[in-house]
Amino acid sequence: MIRKERALLVQPQAPGHRDPALAEEFADLARSAGADVLAVVDARVERPTASHYLGSGKVEELKGYCEASDVDVVLVNARLSPVQERNLSDDLGRRVIDRVGLILDIFALRAASADGKLQVELAQLKHSATRLVGKGKAMDSQRGGSIGLRGPGETALETDRRLIRARIESLEKRLGRIEVQRTQMRRARARNELPRVALVGYTNAGKSTLFNALTGSGVFAADQLFATLDPTVRRIDGLACGPLLMSDTVGFVRDLPHDLVAAFRSTLAEAREADLLLHLVDASDPERDARIAAVNAVLEEIGAGDVPQWRVFNKIDRVEGLAPRIDVREGEATQAWVSARDGAGLPALLGALGGHFATDLVVGRLALGAADGRLRARLHEQGAVVEESVDEHGWTLDVRLPRSAAERIAASPGGHPLHDLLIVAPATPT
Repeated sequence: MIRKERALLVQPQAPGHRDPALAEEFADLARSAGADVLAVVDARVERPTASHYLGSGKVEELKGYCEASDVDVVLVNARLSPVQERNLSDDLGRRVIDRVGLILDIFALRAASADGKLQVELAQLKHSATRLVGKGKAMDSQRGGSIGLRGPGETALETDRRLIRARIESLEKRLGRIEVQRTQMRRARARNELPRVALVGYTNAGKSTLFNALTGSGVFAADQLFATLDPTVRRIDGLACGPLLMSDTVGFVRDLPHDLVAAFRSTLAEAREADLLLHLVDASDPERDARIAAVNAVLEEIGAGDVPQWRVFNKIDRVEGLAPRIDVREGEATQAWVSARDGAGLPALLGALGGHFATDLVVGRLALGAADGRLRARLHEQGAVVEESVDEHGWTLDVRLPRSAAERIAASPGGHPLHDLLIVAPATPT
């Protein structure tokens, strides 16, 4: 059995602002990366030093602890500059990783799909490129003087930087092609005009568990940070509005690295292009207000700050006295209280979603002839057909679909029978 890396955690704190929740979350991140957390050391930092971030006295204290406890790696819950990280590593005689590096490492561990791995690699390379330094004379030796390589040559360090730049350019091109493909897929879903709902929330709030419960999917869910990274889209049928599409997205965390947000732009676009966000919150979390603020900050960063959202408070089974309910303001649902684990409140949540998207439906009966087969197939594809009968003249369909979808279909070739229905059908069903 491989021994876990023994980690010493450093939690910088401003004077008079000690926050145990920050240290506990950082410890969870470390354990998610596979570290054996030996201790968490608070570090009073009034103004970070340019050379080490921490004061000289704290650096000496950490050095003593590292030597006495056989520490493998020191994790600092702050964003360190390359110089600060390198100086700390040299003085402590141990690898030093900041918060950004730790989150990137967890993402590398969790990424499962090919494009997810590419996204993580891109973010890691951008992060490490600024931290690439020489190690002794070997890194300064000139690679020149041989046949075919004569000339001024370049140092090994310069070669490594050049290779990293080339790899970054290659990854960006590959991910650009993937982004085009995903954009085409999203446009295809948009053409279907099915309502789109995206689950967002702080990592470990229970998004994947709720997603599985609502869609009957088998997305991996576990009680750990960043359990799933790759977006999954599933269709939900049987609602008052007809079918809708629901997507599960990557979990957010405070101070999510900007390079990571940029690398996962295609994944996070599921939230940006949704019609409604279900912002999942752990109802039992004493830090839930701070986590809500962190999620909203990331949503703003990716351009999804204006997308309508409901807050869904999950894990009510962990809080005594909380019962499932839907909070309504001015006739519109705004919050839900549920337990994804035992299913409490989920039927009401689905009912509220169906009602939300059923405010402008076209309901009526269509008589289609043999020439309207393509229109019939499209209506079936969208789940708009409630009932159908056939005779020698063709098909008779009872349909129910969003007005925006009906208008789009009616404007397409072969959609003229639906245009007639738009004129006479009620806009909102009773």
